[in-house]
Amino acid sequence: MKIEKLFETAKDSSERISEIKPEDRMVTPSGWIPTTLTLKPAETYQNFYGFGGALTESSGYVLSKLPAPVREKAIKAYFSSKNGNCYRYARVHMNSCDFSLENWACLPEKDESLASFSMERTDRYITPLAKDALKTARDEGSDVDFLVSPWSPPAWMKDNKDMNHGGHLLPEYKQLWADYFVTFIKKMEERGIKISFLTIQNEPAAVQSWDSCEWSATEEGEFAAKYLGPALEKAGLDKVKIYVWDHNRDIAFERIEESLKVPGAEKYIAGLAFHWYSGDQYENLRKVSEKYPKIDLFFTEGCIEGGARNGAWFTGERYAHNIINDLKSGMTKWIDWNIVLDMKGGPNHVGNFCDAPILADEKDGSIHLQSSYYYIGHFSRFIQKGAVRLSSELFSWMTPATVSGHLTDEAETVAFKNPDGSIALVVTNRTEADLVFEFKVEDSSSGKSDLRDWEKARTEGSAKKSEENKSVYLCIPPRAIQTWILR
Repeated sequence: MKIEKLFETAKDSSERISEIKPEDRMVTPSGWIPTTLTLKPAETYQNFYGFGGALTESSGYVLSKLPAPVREKAIKAYFSSKNGNCYRYARVHMNSCDFSLENWACLPEKDESLASFSMERTDRYITPLAKDALKTARDEGSDVDFLVSPWSPPAWMKDNKDMNHGGHLLPEYKQLWADYFVTFIKKMEERGIKISFLTIQNEPAAVQSWDSCEWSATEEGEFAAKYLGPALEKAGLDKVKIYVWDHNRDIAFERIEESLKVPGAEKYIAGLAFHWYSGDQYENLRKVSEKYPKIDLFFTEGCIEGGARNGAWFTGERYAHNIINDLKSGMTKWIDWNIVLDMKGGPNHVGNFCDAPILADEKDGSIHLQSSYYYIGHFSRFIQKGAVRLSSELFSWMTPATVSGHLTDEAETVAFKNPDGSIALVVTNRTEADLVFEFKVEDSSSGKSDLRDWEKARTEGSAKKSEENKSVYLCIPPRAIQTWILR
C-alpha cells in the first residue's frame, strides 16, 4: 500500500485542498519519533453516505442579491462533484426558522381542510436554490437527497399561539400536523424536489426566542407511530425516513430509548438526528450505535455561533474535530447549517447571527470561502458514497508542541475505504509546530500490529528500528489538515 495522492490545507500557506507530492511530506528522522499513525484495514465499521448543507431562506435571500455568475459559483462550490465539495444532501425548513426574514407558515390562518396551504414563501428563495443545487449535481452525474425539518407549526396549532418561545402542538391537531407534512412533501415533489428524510421537530427540547416547539421523546415516538408514519404510508410516501431528536448529543441516547419504547415506533423511526452545540459527548452516539445498530445517526446541524468570522482559522478546525469524532462514533450522513450568509452572519429575524463556510458581501457582489469550507472539503471530496470506515489511530508517548498537553485533542485522524478500492485517510494538526509521525499499516492477514516496541526503540534508536520495519515518516504542517489517497 502506498500514498498515491496527498491534498493539504494549511493556515500559514496558500495551500487550499491543494495536491502536493507525497514525497514532499516524507521526512528522514534525526532521532526518536514518539508519534505513530496506524491504519488497520482489517477493522471495519459503518458505511458513510455523504455530506450536505442547509438551504435556508436566509441563504437563498443572500444568494439572490449576488450577480448571477457569483451565485452560480457559490452553488457549484458546494454541489459540484468536479470542482466543489461534492454535497449529496440538503436540508430545507417547513415554515420559517430563525434564519428566515420573519415568522411565516404555509398555512398562517386556521384552515383545518388545508385547502389554503401555500408554498409562496418557500418558493421565493428556498425552491429556486434547491432546484439549482439539484441541477448542478445532476449535470455532473450526481444527485441530491433532501431532508425537511419544521421549527414550529403555525401559531394557531399551538397552545401558546406563537411560533416562537416554545409551546406545544395542541393534541387535537396531531393528525392535521401529520397531514401538513404530507402536503408539503407532495408539493415539493411537484416542484421536482424529492424529500427522502424528515425530522419531526428541530431542537424539541429548546424554548427559543425564535421559531420553536417542545416535544418529549415519548411524544415524538407516539407522533411517528400513530400519526406521521401511517399518514406517509397512506399517501404513498412510505420511503420517506423519519428521524427523531434533531438536537444535541448530550441526551441523544436517552431520547432514542424513550421514543423507541412507544409501541409501533420502531416500525417508523429510521434514525436519530443530532447537532453539536452542547459539546463533544461522542460517547452518547457510540451508545446508540452499539445498542441500536439499525438506528441511523444523521448529523443535521452545526455552525460557529456568534456571527460571521471572516478569515478565522479555528472555525475549520472545529468542523474537522467534530466530523472526525462523529464519524468515529457511527455517523452515516452529515449536513451543515446555512451554506451562505452575509458578512454579518445573517439575515436572522431575531439577531441569532452565525458563521457559514461561505460568506457573501452584497455590497461588492463577492463571496469569501472560509477555512471551514476547505476543511469540510477534505472529507466530502474524497470519502465516496457507501465508503466503509476503517480503524486508524494516532498514538504518542509525548505531546510535542501541544497547547492542552493531550495530542488526541490536537491531532486526529479517520479513514475510509471507498467503493473504488482507494482509501481516504484524513489527518489534522492543530498544534503550532510541524507534527512528524511514523505511518504504519497493520498486517491485515495476521491481524497483528507491527507497531514498534516503544521502550526498546528508545534505547536502540529510531533509525535502526525504521530500517527493520521499513517505516515511512511523514510531516503535517502547523494548523493544517491533510487527506491522503492510498492504494
